[in-house]
Amino acid sequence: QVQLVESGGGLVQAGGSLRLSCAASGLTFSNFAMGWFRQAPGKEREFVAAISRLGYSVKYADSVKGRFTISRDNAKKMVYLQMNSTKPEDTALYYCAAGGSVTDVNDYWGQGTQVTVSS
Repeated sequence: QVQLVESGGGLVQAGGSLRLSCAASGLTFSNFAMGWFRQAPGKEREFVAAISRLGYSVKYADSVKGRFTISRDNAKKMVYLQMNSTKPEDTALYYCAAGGSVTDVNDYWGQGTQVTVSS
């Protein structure tokens, strides 16, 4: 079955950096767009970033544009989220997702990895 396993979350000071990773298995990785979403306590899950099957197209939420970078390694079946210049409002549970396109990344979900940004 499809599995998406996130890692790399933790505690970081505001302004610091963190790199999230997502390992995929059970699917033909290069056939899927990949994305990251997040959910803060008491808030709805929100889109963060997405990348197309071959990595030629990326999309970001306005709130992270210029600070976060999504990338993928199809040979390793991995997707990454480099988080720079972090802010306390970036604190959330971060989920990896797979889907048909950068605008429709919701077919499969991971369990999430917690990111906490201290002020």
